Amino acid sequence: MEELIRDFPKQLEQAIQIGREAQVQKAGDIHEILICGMGGSGVGANFIQSFLSDVIDVPIIAHKDYDIPNFVDNNTLAIISSYSGNTEETLSAYRQILAREAKIIVISSGGELSAEAQNKGHDLIALPTGYSAPRACFGFSVVAQLYALEKAGCISNFFEEALIDTVERLQLEQGNIKGKAEQIAGLIEHKIPVLYAAKRSTPTLLRWRQQLNENAKHLCWHNEFPEMNHNEIVGWKGDRSQLLVIALRHRDDPARTQLRIDLTKEVFQHWAGGYMEVFSRGQTFIEKSLYLVHLGDWVSCMLANIKGEDPDEVKVIDHLKTELAKYN
Repeated sequence: MEELIRDFPKQLEQAIQIGREAQVQKAGDIHEILICGMGGSGVGANFIQSFLSDVIDVPIIAHKDYDIPNFVDNNTLAIISSYSGNTEETLSAYRQILAREAKIIVISSGGELSAEAQNKGHDLIALPTGYSAPRACFGFSVVAQLYALEKAGCISNFFEEALIDTVERLQLEQGNIKGKAEQIAGLIEHKIPVLYAAKRSTPTLLRWRQQLNENAKHLCWHNEFPEMNHNEIVGWKGDRSQLLVIALRHRDDPARTQLRIDLTKEVFQHWAGGYMEVFSRGQTFIEKSLYLVHLGDWVSCMLANIKGEDPDEVKVIDHLKTELAKYN
């Protein structure tokens, strides 16, 4: 896992090349975009929603379940994302979408999904094989989704320069990122982290949480501003010394949201067992977000090392899949 995290900039470079070479037909008249995927293959959809919210004219829905929404029809563009190609929820959604005659683009490295997509003649962006952990293929997933939407005619290629800048920054700052991650991991070790950010960065919070869960075997939760100011803030009253608040921030977040975070930190500093702010680096929102993703991935790996956990091991998920298979 440490090697996979270190090579994230190289993965982004490879993903850009795959995206450039992808063969995807124009989608035509599209009323909504449905991106289906779970876990490490599904979190990319949340980033796509955030990255494109101010540049696209149709809604993007991140779908993480067996059954599809009723609105799916021939004016829907469905992106089906599963690194393994065998994720049962994603396969279920894909097979239901077939009956709705939606435009389909598949992103996968193989499995049943790739085989069915090729058999039915759907556009397929083939990802490299050999990665044992789909969560370590985040770069392939999110970049492929961006290029899929560009090739389908839904967005321009505005994102490519930001991706290239991200690769350069992460390569140059890898040492500093690792050092910062080790410090953060040391603070988390004996605490339950509570992650906050402005709404547009909710996908980054989700990625941090998922990586802490899987790599470090560590529970945490997350919420967004300004929503938490209308409910969760009240729950902070009392001794919360077992909790560590980590605020992920961009210096150009909306001004009123930044003011809310600055005022709410007084609550955290009074009741929580610690409070820290982590600021992004970069020029564009894509670059800043991926910087924080890479930092969070390193934090999860460093925390696993501190705790003596194997970041690759996910036996409880494997056990669940085995038990579910008995009911097929």
